[in-house]
Amino acid sequence: MNNKTLEKNIGYAFKNKELLNTALTHSSYNMDRGNKHCDNERLEFLGDAFLDSIISVELYHRMPKVSEGKLTKTRAVLVCEKSLANIAKVLELGKYMNMGYGEEIAGGRSKDSILADAVEALIGAVFMDGGYEATKKVILKAFDSVIQIAIDGKMYVDYKSELQEFLQCKGKVVNINYTTDKEEGPAHDKTFHVHVDCDGKIYGKGIGKSKKEAEKNAAKNALNIFRKGEA
Repeated sequence: MNNKTLEKNIGYAFKNKELLNTALTHSSYNMDRGNKHCDNERLEFLGDAFLDSIISVELYHRMPKVSEGKLTKTRAVLVCEKSLANIAKVLELGKYMNMGYGEEIAGGRSKDSILADAVEALIGAVFMDGGYEATKKVILKAFDSVIQIAIDGKMYVDYKSELQEFLQCKGKVVNINYTTDKEEGPAHDKTFHVHVDCDGKIYGKGIGKSKKEAEKNAAKNALNIFRKGEA
């Protein structure tokens, strides 16, 4: 796949093409070949930090009269897995990725968790190649169509933030923990089981193809239980 089209779509041409290639390499690709530390996970870690930072600054300027809590909630829906995966799908990021055979046949190129991680890795690669200003331009270009939607409160429901706010309104100690109870399936197609608890009491359980998705579903389950008056 010719990565030049992807570079055009994100508005950035890499000087070091190997950084772009690494950002597009899922861990399953190297597992098939016995390689180590050649996938996009380290770049994902870096990109996550700069995505949060740059989106935070943008919201701070565009939402001058709202509270810290509202800023946090708005940022959360912008940088959540579903939002990042949708951006990846607009960029057709899946078709550019290097992926192992097992992950490929399991539909990895369209999995939200893999696509979201790849967006963060791509952001990390841009930073390493071009610095902060280049990263800012790429992020704001990619998120341009959804930032205002999030500001208007018309994006996805952030169940984890809603649960926290709900517990605060109930006067409870907001010491919420998400714990992975078990993982099932092969490395390329795992299913995660998570529970959410507060002060040692379990309020909800969730299942997902990523930990983030399972945590979201656990929070959603807890909210449903609360609203039915069962907790």
